[in-house]
Amino acid sequence: MKPVSVASQSVAQTIPFYANGMRIGLLGGSFNPPHAAHRAISLFAIKRLKLDRVWWLVTPGNPLKENGALRDLDERVEVARKLANDPRIDVSCLESVIGTRYTVDTITYLRRRASGLRFVWIMGADNLAQFHRWQNWRRIAAEVPIAVIDRPPQSFRALAAPAAQALARCRLPENQAARLADQHAPAWVFLTGMKLNLSSTTLRNPDGSWRTK
Repeated sequence: MKPVSVASQSVAQTIPFYANGMRIGLLGGSFNPPHAAHRAISLFAIKRLKLDRVWWLVTPGNPLKENGALRDLDERVEVARKLANDPRIDVSCLESVIGTRYTVDTITYLRRRASGLRFVWIMGADNLAQFHRWQNWRRIAAEVPIAVIDRPPQSFRALAAPAAQALARCRLPENQAARLADQHAPAWVFLTGMKLNLSSTTLRNPDGSWRTK
């Protein structure tokens, strides 16, 4: 059976199953292409943060990136679902359905629509380094706790960046990571110990096609 296209899905179809009280990690990105590190980061976050699920939010396009080589959203979602291959990881195209490309709008929507959940935003250290460039980044930090996954050699640059410095007083010790989902925002933790360090950029050819190896 051919999968339902993104364009024809309703909001109800794009929000994964949940029950009130669940601890949900949100991992946003272009997933162009999805790769093993997305899955590894998700499983790592589930373990370290004691999450029930991680939702992959596949964006229609990243406002901070050149999207000329961006593959079709349906294709990215389909490949992401095959790669996730774990009942605790759900893939969603919510941003396309509700018509937003900004994380702050997505988080605001989810917190209003699913107020009984405890969300944690998950990002790599490379994103923390540029977090101050995100639309309304201070509001994002005020809305949900944030887990930053170390991506050497980005550590020093990320922790010295404007957003990390501005939120320094809100940082939890790493040994308290399991408490993050229960904290009132702003709160964040920097998690070390991830061994796999891939990026979608390294898996794309100059023409935008995806490498298989």
